[in-house]
Amino acid sequence: MVQMNDIHPLTAFLRDHKAHIERLSETGRPEVLTINGRARVVVQDAEAYQRMLDVIDSVQAERILKERIASLDRGEPGVPAAEALADVRKALGVKRSRKR
Repeated sequence: MVQMNDIHPLTAFLRDHKAHIERLSETGRPEVLTINGRARVVVQDAEAYQRMLDVIDSVQAERILKERIASLDRGEPGVPAAEALADVRKALGVKRSRKR
């Protein structure tokens, strides 16, 4: 959640970018940058952004698996586990390794 003290004019960010980047790194919270008083850009530390992407990936995988389980609970024909995992891989953009 964006806090009020995480909203700054773009000009303030440009004037003192080092302090803003340090705060982004320390807190992991994003900053909303405004232009003419309107929110225009969100800036975030790279590590915090990657953590957010990882959470999104986990939620997507869980959603796919829950949908498959719910279809079984409704008595619909199932699919092989390999197909369900292939759906998860596809949604996450993960290529299958060639090792067996």
